[in-house]
Amino acid sequence: MFTTSLADRSSATKRLFVAAVGVIALLSAFAASGVKADMLDVEKDELKFGFIKLTDMAPLAVAKELGYFEDEGLFVTLEAQANWKVLLDRVITGELDGAHMLAGQPLAATIGFGTKAHIITPFSMDLNGNGITVSNEVWELMKPHIPKQADGKPVHPIKAEALIPVIEKFADEGKAFKMGMVFPVSTHNYELRYWLASGGIHPGYYSPTDTSGTIQAKALLSVTPPPQMPATLEAGTIYGYCVGEPWNQAAVFKGIGVPVITDYEIWKNNPEKVFGITKEFADKYPNTTVALTKALIRAAKWLDENSNANRREAVKMLARSEYVGADEEVIANSMTGTFEYEKGDKRDVPDFNVFYRYFATYPYYSDAIWYLTQMRRWGQIADGKDDAWYFETAKKVYRPDIYMKAAEMLITEGQVAKADFPFGTDGFRPPVPAEDMIDGIPYDGKQPNAYLKSLKIGLKGDDKVDGAEVVSN
Repeated sequence: MFTTSLADRSSATKRLFVAAVGVIALLSAFAASGVKADMLDVEKDELKFGFIKLTDMAPLAVAKELGYFEDEGLFVTLEAQANWKVLLDRVITGELDGAHMLAGQPLAATIGFGTKAHIITPFSMDLNGNGITVSNEVWELMKPHIPKQADGKPVHPIKAEALIPVIEKFADEGKAFKMGMVFPVSTHNYELRYWLASGGIHPGYYSPTDTSGTIQAKALLSVTPPPQMPATLEAGTIYGYCVGEPWNQAAVFKGIGVPVITDYEIWKNNPEKVFGITKEFADKYPNTTVALTKALIRAAKWLDENSNANRREAVKMLARSEYVGADEEVIANSMTGTFEYEKGDKRDVPDFNVFYRYFATYPYYSDAIWYLTQMRRWGQIADGKDDAWYFETAKKVYRPDIYMKAAEMLITEGQVAKADFPFGTDGFRPPVPAEDMIDGIPYDGKQPNAYLKSLKIGLKGDDKVDGAEVVSN
């Protein structure tokens, strides 16, 4: 039998007392540091967010699964949507409190192209993440026109010029060359158009009386929801498409198509999706808006930290049916820093998906302005606008003020580093150099009209589409 002396018990009591005092002091210091003071009194704590089944919805899944939303006092339901139009409509009606959105959607809605509603974004969800895939038939016809490396593999990036003989062959056979993109104001539409135009292939104009986007087109682009892209390609309804992952890699795994270029190769570190909410929601629930932005910033950081060390765990998360619902292997093919082009031609693309580094989550005005220039370029904005209009519109939609409030709170809490954010920025990225754009044309967000003027194909100045013709005033 073991016995404890009074001295031992006294010593133990003293140690417990000292430890308790230490814990109390630590908790007091923690509270004094501002961590608890920064917990927001959210106005609405039960939220429903929408998304489309794409890997770049990852910050939403991570914020929910790792408890970042709950840390902010938010209880979030995530719900997959049938397509981008349904998603936007449900945010506007309030059926969804916010959503993973195409970057063009808040801008288009706010200026009244399509559905009219004031949508804002306090958070940019990612950089890069898309690809352009063609059918096996088209790939075989393109290959003779693509330079080869010493090992016989194609030289990347593959230019759209290689597609010209294919389109001409189809035309000789009386077939229109059809390609898919996910929505008229999607990044995918603008990236596909940018790539085609860089190779001298006209992707078509929109006009107030013809919203098909096929006026003067050499390649006809139409809408297909992302998860349906591979099946639509396999059916022969389209001959290629631009989409986010995992639907390019799915074509490789199914053996039905070949991704020819990623958007990283079209525009290095281009902005992709955003998180969108109505201005009404942000005005009515300001603390909730900051709180959800905090959770999303933490999720993005987790996705990129330690050289993407968490990506495998993220892949398992996204593979679940309630999120992307694709095979882990397919999702991992791009999510973990590689990308497979032709079957067996897997190459390192470490920045194919970027969620946090390079200030990826900051809603830059210059990102918004690029999308607006593309809307103008292809006639979705029918009339010429001065530079001030582009700046004012960007500032109505992109809200770095909300974002930086969330970032500053996270810095105070010790969740993130100050160096992770572009303090002192005027809201514009440095100009994109010529070598980072597929057409070799630099982009400066502070000069939207000069940029439009530098593009060989597309509307500029006071150009307007009148019937099937472009006229200048």
